[in-house]
Amino acid sequence: MTTSTLRIATRSSALARWQADHVAGLLKANDPAVRVEFVSVTTDADRRLDVPIAEIGGKGVFAKEVQLAVLEGRADCAVHSAKDLTAVTLEGLTLAAVPGRGDPRDALAGRPLDQLPPGAVVGTGSARRRVQLAAMRDDLDIVGIRGNIATRLSLLDELDAIVVAHAALERLGLQDRAAQIFEIDAMIPQVAQGALAVECRADDTVTRDLLGAIEHAGDRLRVDVERAFLARLGGDCDLPAGAHAAYVAPDRLRITGVLAADAASVPVRRTREVSAARAEAIEAAARLADELRDATGPAS
Repeated sequence: MTTSTLRIATRSSALARWQADHVAGLLKANDPAVRVEFVSVTTDADRRLDVPIAEIGGKGVFAKEVQLAVLEGRADCAVHSAKDLTAVTLEGLTLAAVPGRGDPRDALAGRPLDQLPPGAVVGTGSARRRVQLAAMRDDLDIVGIRGNIATRLSLLDELDAIVVAHAALERLGLQDRAAQIFEIDAMIPQVAQGALAVECRADDTVTRDLLGAIEHAGDRLRVDVERAFLARLGGDCDLPAGAHAAYVAPDRLRITGVLAADAASVPVRRTREVSAARAEAIEAAARLADELRDATGPAS
């Protein structure tokens, strides 16, 4: 592989290109002989900004066409925001690497929560964020928004605040636009938020080995545990759900999950401290999802 070009499929947004460039930089730092070429993909979700994500195809809609470029051989690997992937890897692909994770937290741009007036209009495209915001301030008028980070920030001309991933602001050099960063216990993040995921064809051992060199083992376990939580709920479900795993000791994880029956319901949270042994942690995340589903009683 070091004598040929690695073709990386990516969406064309500024954030997606940052992510692909970051992975390329990690690969070159590990092996300076690696050459990289980017394959830009415009997804249906990028084109149809006037349609809610759930109507286009729900979770995974930003990844499917990028994944197809790899499956069809137009690219050797694909770089995604890990939170955009369904919890079950597409047949024919493998999740070859999770590099070091960024900030998983959500942020408010516009004004801090305690400075928003009664009835303030707050934008988010996420049911998970919606239910947790409403639990903090039931007077807010929470509206749906779509678009890349620049588009969302431009909406502050008409909205009082928007909720975005803090990692996205950091990666684009826009961290000064964060009026408030929610701590994990205040707003539980989307599964794998802040992490990148690099996929390649399952039978491409050369590319898989190359990508494996940039894996962050600790963050890979955290991401896999969170994805196990989502997988138990359906893998690509549109439920208001989130999960976060963090090390509290070298051999212990704290797993926190949130789930609501629907976007108008009160969210329920649960936290467990478990062994960081892979099989045990993944099983604990699945049990946590079961507990929350039993507690909320969402329709299947």
